Amino acid sequence: MWTPWCWAQLPAFSRLPNKPARMFFLPGPAQPGLFFWAPPRQDCAMSDDDIIISAEAVIRPGDLREDFIRASGPGGQNVNKVATAVQLRFDAANAEGLSGRVRARAIRLAGQRATKDGVIVIEAGRFRTQEQNRADARARLTALVAKAAEPPPPPRKKTKPSKGAVERRLKAKAGRSTVKKLRGRVDGE
Repeated sequence: MWTPWCWAQLPAFSRLPNKPARMFFLPGPAQPGLFFWAPPRQDCAMSDDDIIISAEAVIRPGDLREDFIRASGPGGQNVNKVATAVQLRFDAANAEGLSGRVRARAIRLAGQRATKDGVIVIEAGRFRTQEQNRADARARLTALVAKAAEPPPPPRKKTKPSKGAVERRLKAKAGRSTVKKLRGRVDGE
C-alpha cells in the first residue's frame, strides 16, 4: 500500500522531473497519469495539512477523525495490551473539499465501508505501530478519493454495422434455414 505523504514509502511512484519533491505521479490504466500534491513530511506521522488530490478533491483534517482500537490477529501480548489499529472516519457527505460528483462517487466506491450518513470508515491494523497504521489508513483513503476524482469515461459512440456485414449475416441465416428445412421428414413419393 502506498503512502503519499511519506517519500520513503513511495517505490511505485516516480518523482516528476523539474517538480518539487512533494509532487507525485500515479500511473493509471485508463489515463496517462494522475497528479496529486502531498505536503512535505519528515516522518510518516499524521499531518494537519490538507491532502490535495485534484482541483475537485481536497481532504481537510477537520473532516477526519481517528479512533485507536486493538488489532485482531496474532501478536501475543502486544496485540492484547496496545491499541495500534486505526479506525479512520472521513465525513464525505459534509466534506467541503469534495465536489458533488467526487463525493457521490467516493461514497459509491466505498461500498460497505460507507455508513448511511455518508461517513467512510477505514480500518488499518496491518502493522505493529500506530504511526504505520495511521499512514496506511490515510493512504487507503487518499487512493479511494483519487479513484473517485478520476474523470468519467467518454460516452460510447453509437455505431451501425456495415452494409456488407448485414448482407453476410442475412446470407448465413438463409443458409442455416435451408439446412434446417432439409432435416425434416422425407415424404415417400
